[in-house]
Amino acid sequence: MFAARPDLERDLFNRGNQAQGDQQSALAGAIAVYATLLVADDGRDPVEVLARIAHKHASLGITEDQYLIVHEHLLVAIGEVLGDAVTPEVAAAWDEVYWHMAGALVTIENRLYADAGVAHADVWRTLVLRRCRQESPDTVSFMPGAADHSVLPPARPGQYVSVQVTLPDGARQIRQIRQYSLTGSTDPQEWGIRVKAAPPGRAVDGTTTPAGQVSNVLHDNLIEGRRIRASMPFGELVLEDSDRPLVLISAGIGATPIFRLLRYLAGAGSARDALVLHAVRSPAQHAHRRELKELVAAMPTASLHRWYKDLGVRPTRDALQAGRVDLAAVELHTDAQVYLCGPLPFMEAVRASLINDHHVVEADVHYEVFGPDTWLASA
Repeated sequence: MFAARPDLERDLFNRGNQAQGDQQSALAGAIAVYATLLVADDGRDPVEVLARIAHKHASLGITEDQYLIVHEHLLVAIGEVLGDAVTPEVAAAWDEVYWHMAGALVTIENRLYADAGVAHADVWRTLVLRRCRQESPDTVSFMPGAADHSVLPPARPGQYVSVQVTLPDGARQIRQIRQYSLTGSTDPQEWGIRVKAAPPGRAVDGTTTPAGQVSNVLHDNLIEGRRIRASMPFGELVLEDSDRPLVLISAGIGATPIFRLLRYLAGAGSARDALVLHAVRSPAQHAHRRELKELVAAMPTASLHRWYKDLGVRPTRDALQAGRVDLAAVELHTDAQVYLCGPLPFMEAVRASLINDHHVVEADVHYEVFGPDTWLASA
């Protein structure tokens, strides 16, 4: 597909995910899961698994005609991988699955565009950076606003925006897009996003990751007064209207959407029981550490527990522990609504423990994945 349409890789798809194979795996997994649910006698409605994908597509401004491009090259790829196993009947069946899935996605995405009050897929806006603030050695908060100081479209707690930057690529330039959770702002003329720098060659679970193209460009080049391209807010990790207990679990930069949920609850004077669990490498790398403690303290029915991989010489106590998140160390309500965000291995482990060891209902575990959702098949 990229050989025929290099503009898609240059200006839309995440080149890092393509290089590592994550995007390809996510697409194949999504279609396989959707096909499985279509023929299942019971279980989830297949359309239910598409909400996260549709929100991601809407934040990119995906249009209906782009599904034609993917379809053309996907069927060719299936034939190349499966070879003689792809009979005319098999090809027709996968073709039907793809268009059933694409039609459902287009329907959801059109509704999201309408709810956002924009013309079809016209989600991009040019903003101006108003303020920036260093939150930790590798994390910066950016607060952009409209050039005319008009009020920005409201966002629901837990939503994100896509940010588009232009990067040099030899003699040409490319556009790359990433999603960042909105942290919220007291000023309706501003949005807030928190960006963690991603240095090259950092080992994660035995693998080596490339430098974060977009995050590093933002850190190195985005100063007050400069323009920034951002989408309208999207994302399905939003609070359900309920009085049920909450468990908010995050790790590292994954605290950003959880932080926004907490700010909303504290501002609304919520009386919901809220158990807040956060893990990060060290206290020095814990952005918004003081504000997080203050937000939880402002909620009489909330409690905070933190785990640091490198705790240093600080003494451990009930709310401050060394190591990884340990769900056995806290009291969990089995009827709680859980919101989970962080690195994929972290979420996989925590989700499995919640469901298998603590008997939390699977449908009550909500999560957010930034990047290709390779977890879809198991979640």
